[in-house]
Amino acid sequence: MAVKDRDRFSTATRLRLLGEQTAARVYRSQNRRQARRSRLTGRAAFLALVVCSLVVALAYPMRQYVSQRDEIADQRRQAREAEARTEELRDQKARLQDDAYIKRLAREHLHYVLPGETGYTVVDPDAVKERNGKPAETDRPWHSNLWDGVDSADRG
Repeated sequence: MAVKDRDRFSTATRLRLLGEQTAARVYRSQNRRQARRSRLTGRAAFLALVVCSLVVALAYPMRQYVSQRDEIADQRRQAREAEARTEELRDQKARLQDDAYIKRLAREHLHYVLPGETGYTVVDPDAVKERNGKPAETDRPWHSNLWDGVDSADRG
């Protein structure tokens, strides 16, 4: 019986040792996984820090780039408008070189008439009314209206 107890004891001892070894392997494996996880977490944190730094570093130059592109587009638009205005002024200058055009403008705006023609000015009676106790501008000579305009501009 002593031999049987020794075998059983030795088998139990072996099983216990085997369990301890297995537990140690599992513990080491878990520690490795946790270490690997913590390394990945550290790497991820570092990567996130680098990405955030790049975003912050590039945000201002990108904003400047976009605003400069908008400004360039605005300047190009203004240049096109200036070119169009220049063309209009060139056309008007060319028209003003024509004597017939000048005569037409004088007749329309200054009420000039050619010799032998009779000029008429039709005044709408409803438009001629007194304003603020003063006679309407059409009842006065043109130079009075001019000086009143100069005086009112001088006061204002």
